[in-house]
Amino acid sequence: MTIRVVLADDQALVRAGFRVLLDTEDGFTVVGEAADGAQAVALAREHRPDVVVMDVRMPGVNGLEATRLIAEDPELAGVKVLVLTTFDVDTYVYEALRGGASGFLLKDTDPVDLLRALRVVAEGEALLAPTVTRRLIAEFVGRPENRRIDPAAIRDITEREREVLALVAGGLTNDEIAGELVISTATARTHVSRIMTKLSARDRAQLVVLAYESGLVKPGR
Repeated sequence: MTIRVVLADDQALVRAGFRVLLDTEDGFTVVGEAADGAQAVALAREHRPDVVVMDVRMPGVNGLEATRLIAEDPELAGVKVLVLTTFDVDTYVYEALRGGASGFLLKDTDPVDLLRALRVVAEGEALLAPTVTRRLIAEFVGRPENRRIDPAAIRDITEREREVLALVAGGLTNDEIAGELVISTATARTHVSRIMTKLSARDRAQLVVLAYESGLVKPGR
Protein backbone atom coordinates (compact mmCIF):
# COMPACT_ATOMS: atom_id res chain seq x y z
CA MET A 1 0.00 0.00 0.00
CA THR A 2 1.29 3.42 -0.97
CA ILE A 3 0.27 6.22 1.38
CA ARG A 4 -0.67 9.33 -0.58
CA VAL A 5 0.19 12.57 1.25
CA VAL A 6 -0.59 16.27 0.88
CA LEU A 7 1.85 18.61 2.65
CA ALA A 8 0.35 21.85 3.99
CA ASP A 9 2.80 24.39 5.42
CA ASP A 10 3.40 28.05 4.59
CA GLN A 11 7.17 27.49 4.60
CA ALA A 12 8.42 26.13 1.26
CA LEU A 13 11.62 24.93 2.91
CA VAL A 14 9.68 22.86 5.43
CA ARG A 15 7.58 21.29 2.70
CA ALA A 16 10.72 20.53 0.69
CA GLY A 17 12.27 18.79 3.67
CA PHE A 18 9.21 16.65 4.21
CA ARG A 19 9.02 15.82 0.51
CA VAL A 20 12.64 14.65 0.45
CA LEU A 21 11.98 12.46 3.49
CA LEU A 22 8.87 10.89 1.97
CA ASP A 23 10.29 10.56 -1.55
CA THR A 24 13.21 8.53 -0.20
CA GLU A 25 10.99 6.21 1.85
CA ASP A 26 9.18 3.28 0.26
CA GLY A 27 5.42 3.33 0.62
CA PHE A 28 4.85 7.09 0.44
CA THR A 29 4.10 9.52 -2.36
CA VAL A 30 3.48 13.27 -2.12
CA VAL A 31 0.53 14.20 -4.34
CA GLY A 32 0.38 17.90 -3.53
CA GLU A 33 1.76 20.85 -1.56
CA ALA A 34 -0.21 23.72 -0.05
CA ALA A 35 0.98 27.04 1.37
CA ASP A 36 -2.26 27.78 3.20
CA GLY A 37 -5.36 26.06 4.53
CA ALA A 38 -7.58 26.88 1.57
CA GLN A 39 -5.11 25.21 -0.80
CA ALA A 40 -4.91 22.22 1.52
CA VAL A 41 -8.68 21.73 1.40
CA ALA A 42 -8.71 22.16 -2.40
CA LEU A 43 -5.92 19.60 -2.83
CA ALA A 44 -7.70 17.18 -0.49
CA ARG A 45 -10.79 17.42 -2.67
CA GLU A 46 -8.77 17.06 -5.87
CA HIS A 47 -6.49 14.17 -4.90
CA ARG A 48 -8.32 12.40 -2.03
CA PRO A 49 -5.00 11.68 -0.24
CA ASP A 50 -4.73 9.23 2.63
CA VAL A 51 -3.22 11.87 4.92
CA VAL A 52 -2.88 15.64 4.95
CA VAL A 53 0.08 16.83 7.03
CA MET A 54 -1.30 20.13 8.31
CA ASP A 55 0.56 23.02 9.90
CA VAL A 56 -1.46 25.14 12.34
CA ARG A 57 -0.34 28.68 11.60
CA MET A 58 -0.87 29.50 7.93
CA PRO A 59 -2.16 32.67 6.24
CA GLY A 60 -5.81 33.02 5.33
CA VAL A 61 -7.52 29.78 6.33
CA ASN A 62 -5.39 28.37 9.13
CA GLY A 63 -4.67 24.70 9.72
CA LEU A 64 -7.33 24.25 12.41
CA GLU A 65 -10.10 25.62 10.18
CA ALA A 66 -8.82 23.61 7.20
CA THR A 67 -8.87 20.46 9.35
CA ARG A 68 -12.49 21.14 10.31
CA LEU A 69 -13.50 21.73 6.67
CA ILE A 70 -11.93 18.43 5.59
CA ALA A 71 -13.43 16.46 8.49
CA GLU A 72 -16.92 17.84 7.88
CA ASP A 73 -16.92 17.10 4.14
CA PRO A 74 -18.64 13.71 3.62
CA GLU A 75 -16.81 13.28 0.32
CA LEU A 76 -13.50 13.40 2.20
CA ALA A 77 -14.40 10.78 4.80
CA GLY A 78 -11.32 8.74 3.89
CA VAL A 79 -8.89 11.66 4.24
CA LYS A 80 -7.05 11.80 7.58
CA VAL A 81 -5.36 14.89 8.98
CA LEU A 82 -2.10 14.79 10.93
CA VAL A 83 -1.47 18.17 12.53
CA LEU A 84 2.23 18.97 12.69
CA THR A 85 3.38 22.20 14.32
CA THR A 86 6.06 23.91 16.37
CA PHE A 87 3.44 25.25 18.76
CA ASP A 88 2.86 22.94 21.72
CA VAL A 89 -0.20 24.83 22.99
CA ASP A 90 -3.18 23.28 24.75
CA THR A 91 -5.69 25.29 22.74
CA TYR A 92 -4.25 24.09 19.43
CA VAL A 93 -4.33 20.47 20.57
CA TYR A 94 -7.90 20.69 21.76
CA GLU A 95 -9.17 22.54 18.69
CA ALA A 96 -7.31 20.27 16.25
CA LEU A 97 -8.79 17.10 17.74
CA ARG A 98 -12.19 18.68 18.20
CA GLY A 99 -12.04 19.66 14.53
CA GLY A 100 -11.44 16.08 13.45
CA ALA A 101 -7.65 15.64 13.33
CA SER A 102 -6.47 12.06 13.69
CA GLY A 103 -3.15 12.99 15.23
CA PHE A 104 -1.00 15.79 16.55
CA LEU A 105 2.81 15.87 16.47
CA LEU A 106 5.44 18.53 17.00
CA LYS A 107 7.85 19.46 14.19
CA ASP A 108 10.85 18.39 16.25
CA THR A 109 9.60 14.80 16.08
CA ASP A 110 12.23 12.39 14.77
CA PRO A 111 11.78 11.46 11.08
CA VAL A 112 11.26 7.79 12.01
CA ASP A 113 8.43 8.77 14.37
CA LEU A 114 6.86 10.99 11.71
CA LEU A 115 6.83 8.13 9.21
CA ARG A 116 5.32 5.83 11.82
CA ALA A 117 2.70 8.49 12.61
CA LEU A 118 1.72 8.74 8.96
CA ARG A 119 1.30 4.96 8.75
CA VAL A 120 -0.75 4.81 11.95
CA VAL A 121 -3.06 7.63 10.87
CA ALA A 122 -3.43 6.25 7.32
CA GLU A 123 -4.53 2.93 8.80
CA GLY A 124 -7.37 4.69 10.56
CA GLU A 125 -5.95 4.95 14.06
CA ALA A 126 -5.49 8.13 16.08
CA LEU A 127 -2.09 9.21 17.29
CA LEU A 128 -0.90 11.75 19.83
CA ALA A 129 2.64 12.53 20.89
CA PRO A 130 3.11 11.47 24.54
CA THR A 131 3.71 15.04 25.77
CA VAL A 132 0.70 16.26 23.82
CA THR A 133 -1.45 13.46 25.25
CA ARG A 134 -0.63 14.54 28.80
CA ARG A 135 -1.49 18.16 27.99
CA LEU A 136 -4.73 17.10 26.34
CA ILE A 137 -5.72 15.09 29.41
CA ALA A 138 -4.98 18.08 31.64
CA GLU A 139 -7.08 20.28 29.36
CA PHE A 140 -10.14 18.03 29.53
CA VAL A 141 -9.93 16.68 33.05
CA GLY A 142 -9.06 20.07 34.48
CA ARG A 143 -12.00 21.85 32.84
CA PRO A 144 -15.42 20.21 33.37
CA GLU A 145 -17.01 22.38 30.68
CA ASN A 146 -14.89 20.57 28.08
CA ARG A 147 -16.20 17.15 29.02
CA ARG A 148 -18.40 15.66 26.32
CA ILE A 149 -18.71 12.06 27.46
CA ASP A 150 -20.49 10.89 30.62
CA PRO A 151 -17.92 8.99 32.72
CA ALA A 152 -20.76 6.84 34.12
CA ALA A 153 -21.06 5.21 30.70
CA ILE A 154 -17.99 3.12 31.45
CA ARG A 155 -20.22 0.85 33.54
CA ASP A 156 -21.75 -0.45 30.31
CA ILE A 157 -18.56 -2.00 28.97
CA THR A 158 -17.20 -5.46 29.76
CA GLU A 159 -14.13 -6.25 31.83
CA ARG A 160 -12.17 -7.08 28.67
CA GLU A 161 -13.24 -3.80 27.11
CA ARG A 162 -11.99 -2.01 30.23
CA GLU A 163 -8.60 -3.62 29.69
CA VAL A 164 -8.58 -2.52 26.06
CA LEU A 165 -9.69 1.01 26.98
CA ALA A 166 -6.85 1.31 29.50
CA LEU A 167 -4.35 0.26 26.82
CA VAL A 168 -5.81 2.76 24.35
CA ALA A 169 -5.32 5.42 27.03
CA GLY A 170 -1.71 4.30 27.26
CA GLY A 171 -1.26 5.17 23.60
CA LEU A 172 -1.07 1.59 22.28
CA THR A 173 -2.06 0.80 18.70
CA ASN A 174 -4.32 -2.13 17.81
CA ASP A 175 -1.26 -4.26 17.01
CA GLU A 176 0.30 -3.42 20.38
CA ILE A 177 -2.96 -4.10 22.23
CA ALA A 178 -3.17 -7.47 20.49
CA GLY A 179 0.35 -8.33 21.62
CA GLU A 180 -0.32 -7.21 25.19
CA LEU A 181 -3.54 -9.24 25.53
CA VAL A 182 -2.43 -12.15 23.31
CA ILE A 183 -5.32 -11.73 20.89
CA SER A 184 -5.47 -11.06 17.16
CA THR A 185 -5.22 -7.54 15.76
CA ALA A 186 -8.68 -7.97 14.24
CA THR A 187 -10.09 -8.82 17.68
CA ALA A 188 -8.38 -5.80 19.21
CA ARG A 189 -9.81 -3.60 16.48
CA THR A 190 -13.29 -5.02 17.11
CA HIS A 191 -13.01 -4.31 20.83
CA VAL A 192 -11.97 -0.71 20.19
CA SER A 193 -14.80 -0.22 17.72
CA ARG A 194 -17.38 -1.61 20.17
CA ILE A 195 -16.08 0.58 22.98
CA MET A 196 -16.34 3.67 20.79
CA THR A 197 -19.92 2.75 19.88
CA LYS A 198 -20.96 2.06 23.48
CA LEU A 199 -19.41 5.28 24.75
CA SER A 200 -20.47 7.40 21.76
CA ALA A 201 -16.86 8.40 21.22
CA ARG A 202 -15.84 9.83 17.84
CA ASP A 203 -12.24 8.69 18.02
CA ARG A 204 -9.47 7.25 20.14
CA ALA A 205 -8.57 10.66 21.54
CA GLN A 206 -11.97 10.83 23.20
CA LEU A 207 -11.44 7.33 24.57
CA VAL A 208 -8.19 8.50 26.17
CA VAL A 209 -10.02 11.38 27.85
CA LEU A 210 -12.82 9.13 29.09
CA ALA A 211 -10.38 6.62 30.53
CA TYR A 212 -8.85 9.35 32.68
CA GLU A 213 -12.11 11.14 33.53
CA SER A 214 -13.71 7.91 34.72
CA GLY A 215 -10.77 7.06 36.93
CA LEU A 216 -10.00 3.89 35.00
CA VAL A 217 -6.50 5.26 34.38
CA LYS A 218 -4.77 7.59 36.82
CA PRO A 219 -2.42 10.38 35.66
CA GLY A 220 1.20 9.34 35.97
CA ARG A 221 0.49 5.62 35.79
